[in-house]
Amino acid sequence: MATSFVRHKVSDYSAWRQVYDSVADVQREGGVVEAAVYRSVDDPNDVLVVQRFATTDDAHSFMASPALRDAMGKAGVDPSSLRIELYEED
Repeated sequence: MATSFVRHKVSDYSAWRQVYDSVADVQREGGVVEAAVYRSVDDPNDVLVVQRFATTDDAHSFMASPALRDAMGKAGVDPSSLRIELYEED
């Protein structure tokens, strides 16, 4: 299993969440088998998305997908704040 940690700031969490929820099929088709969303206690527009994948290849492919980048743009993600980390289960 591989787990991605995607942290970024958004301009409006409610608007971001609507887009995030609308692309659930894109996530499933991209190999996401489990996901959770967290918000910073100090800044509700600071978001952490944790996603699990069967393989690191699935995670890399999903992270590189144009559909994901398009959704992030529509959702108001600040690209300068984007941080993606990928970990593999040992």
